[in-house]
Amino acid sequence: MSTPPEPPAADAAQPVLDLAGVVLDSDDPSALADFYHRLLGWPYGTREPEWVTLRAPAGAGLSFQYEARYRPPVWPAGAGDPAMMVHLDLAVRELAPAVAHAVAVGARLATFQPQEDVRVLLDPAGHPFCLFLEVPDHTNRG
Repeated sequence: MSTPPEPPAADAAQPVLDLAGVVLDSDDPSALADFYHRLLGWPYGTREPEWVTLRAPAGAGLSFQYEARYRPPVWPAGAGDPAMMVHLDLAVRELAPAVAHAVAVGARLATFQPQEDVRVLLDPAGHPFCLFLEVPDHTNRG
């Protein structure tokens, strides 16, 4: 097991790094962006044949890039399967209506479901994403 790196010295200036987006590969980035546009309702930013972006109302958006050798991940992955490298977690207030909406706009419900309050779905390119019940923040009750 490797040792974690030392934090920067107190006098070292920490550069500002802002997460601008998450990029999903696909052999059809336009179709995948269209799916997430329908799912999330986010507006398009850039729309080119090999690069499409969706702008989030706040925070990082989503981008979709063309990959000629794209192979969909397998969920859950077995030995030798292409495993997911990243997945999206989407908080919802009600699980069943959110799952129904996702399926109606083109998602598939994964066969394997690891938790009761989470639903794993697959987008049209095969990327897993999770819908989970939003947990209210009760720390600021007055």
